[in-house]
Amino acid sequence: MNFSDISIYAKKGEPFLFVIDFECENIEIFLLKDLEKHNIKYEISQNLSTKKEKINLKKSPLDFQSYKEKFDVVIEKIKAGDTYLLNLTQPTPLALDANLEDIYKEATAKYKLKFQDKFVCFSPETFIKIENNTIKTFPMKGTIDAKVPNAKEKILANQKEMAEHIMVVDLLRNDLNRVAKNIRVENFRYVEKIQAGEKELLQVSSKICGDLEESWQEYLGEILEQLLPAGSISGTPKKSTLEIIKGVENYKRGYYTGIFGVFDGKNLDSAVIIRYIEKQNNKLVYKSGGGITLDSDPLSEYNELIDKVYI
Repeated sequence: MNFSDISIYAKKGEPFLFVIDFECENIEIFLLKDLEKHNIKYEISQNLSTKKEKINLKKSPLDFQSYKEKFDVVIEKIKAGDTYLLNLTQPTPLALDANLEDIYKEATAKYKLKFQDKFVCFSPETFIKIENNTIKTFPMKGTIDAKVPNAKEKILANQKEMAEHIMVVDLLRNDLNRVAKNIRVENFRYVEKIQAGEKELLQVSSKICGDLEESWQEYLGEILEQLLPAGSISGTPKKSTLEIIKGVENYKRGYYTGIFGVFDGKNLDSAVIIRYIEKQNNKLVYKSGGGITLDSDPLSEYNELIDKVYI
């Protein structure tokens, strides 16, 4: 499949689900009526449910020194002006008594996807929504444990997090400007609660909107192609940052940090594929990361990468 196929299906008004990997090498389209036979399950913009059981997992992350070597390369690239913000990610092998189906059932998130026997995603992050010819995106940058005293005030006052958030908002404003008109930030740096395994986190987001032509379904594939990869999980400037990511991460992200979404015949809702567990040779691997700026601390970023490994 390719991006033009997405436009063809959308123009017909046929409800479908699409899944696109990080490098846009694999574009999958499935009619909603056929999902069961393709062994695909999803939940999108659902009310969060309470987990029924606790799934214990043992993490085997990259050691700190190896992570710091990659981090240092990114900092040098920032100092050279090749990037200003880069989302550095790494895989973490898991040991747990659960399969992808178990994880899908127990995970709590706004967006959930079990893609055949390949991966599970339980993402808190919207990619884009399109309703009534309006395109919306909600970049997320900045998290803090909700138990921290004055957590909301602290995360909003954190200068490093503020700078990172502003850069992502600016990047996504520019991205939306490529496909829509009248771009505006309708809500800047608002705080939401999300469930992260046993923890409750506060997450900082912004809402950016733009206006599309009434015939946007006819070029939906082009819209997605222009916006990908998602700015929040790549960086800025996007082109040079993507080259650095390929060189420094030294593994293939695959579907991780790609997107998935549903076109219901009239509107579209989609998510960034984060909080992601992949099956590799009958073993499970969790992929996670975080944004690096010049002010980032390597140990804090390393701990964030590990803290994001949860069910």
